[in-house]
Amino acid sequence: MAELCKIRATGPLASHVEGFCAALVRMGYTPRTARDHGYVLVHLSRWLVAERVEPSELTSSVVERFLGARRRAGYRRWSSVRSLRPLLAYLREVAGVPACQAPAVEGPVDRLLDSYRRYLRVERRLAPSTVRSHEDVARRFLSRHAVGDRLDLDGLAAVEVTAFVLAQAQLRSVGSMKALVSPLRSLLRFLFVAGMTPRDLTAAVPGIANPRLAALPKALDAATVAALLGSCDRGSAVGRRDFAILTMLVRLGLRAGEVAALRLDDIDWRAGELVVRGKGNRLDRLPLPADVGEAVVDYLRHGRTPSPCRAVFVRAAGPAGPMTGRSVVMVPRSASRRAGLPVIVGAHRLRHTAASDMLRHGGSLAEIAQVLRHHSESTTAIYAKLDRAALGLLVRPWPRAGR
Repeated sequence: MAELCKIRATGPLASHVEGFCAALVRMGYTPRTARDHGYVLVHLSRWLVAERVEPSELTSSVVERFLGARRRAGYRRWSSVRSLRPLLAYLREVAGVPACQAPAVEGPVDRLLDSYRRYLRVERRLAPSTVRSHEDVARRFLSRHAVGDRLDLDGLAAVEVTAFVLAQAQLRSVGSMKALVSPLRSLLRFLFVAGMTPRDLTAAVPGIANPRLAALPKALDAATVAALLGSCDRGSAVGRRDFAILTMLVRLGLRAGEVAALRLDDIDWRAGELVVRGKGNRLDRLPLPADVGEAVVDYLRHGRTPSPCRAVFVRAAGPAGPMTGRSVVMVPRSASRRAGLPVIVGAHRLRHTAASDMLRHGGSLAEIAQVLRHHSESTTAIYAKLDRAALGLLVRPWPRAGR
């Protein structure tokens, strides 16, 4: 705790730095992380002096101004409202800082996006991260049609939709364009259903030339998987957690978000099954392999921090709570670096590995589709290319020279 007292601060919030750092440590943050948060509070205190703003005037708009100043100064961390949540929550309790309210809906684009956001969340039941990505595309498209205090959508034509896609194609990669056209079709469908456009223009969005089945699945070999698992220090709490997550990813082919959503009540130890909460609130039961169960039990008994949270995998540092899908994604990436692998392994690559391993051990495409919980078996068809022996029967011999 002595290290936390070395931070020198000035300004109206200087007296709260030490208490803020101590509160973070009590919540479970490491002293180093708490000290880093303290430096942000110091920056905020000095900025208030320079801007002649009182702590009682630290509203949402003022916070945004401060974050903009941090970004312009070259700071990459603690540059979003979300990253400042612990700091602002503490200041609300001890310094009379007002609660940050969501910004009022302003302008025609914001008003339409507010309705579109509710549609995606309530009608489509999309995840918050998917809603944000759809909203980003929608804002970019709609901003081109804002005229003063209204949106000019009555005359929206197919040629304008195509022109927007072609303009974006000059700035984006093929993968990025694939992530743009689907949200754009969703927006155009919403505009038509809501009566804001006279015709459905979803067909005007051109497809992206990138055949789904052109490449081989990017599965890992057994040696690479062993290196990933071996990089986990199973004598530590984090190592036990990472080992259990990696084992679950590579054996069951779960998505990162599905691992994060797993609850203690979802595991039926007697039946040897677990419930997977997949896309679109889909629930599936999968068998629990013995090695996966052993890894999870070892983590629950010797690695999991005591917490009232019902999530299986919880944060190892900071306030008690479940891991997010984003933090699960970082587990195989960190393991790749520890193992010294030349390629950083992602969670989805372990999903390919699980499917490829099932195929090598005699599993059919229908069985693989069931385990991976694909909505269509055509999605699983990419793994047919791994059966080189069967494909070899279909290959025609290359014609000889002169024939």
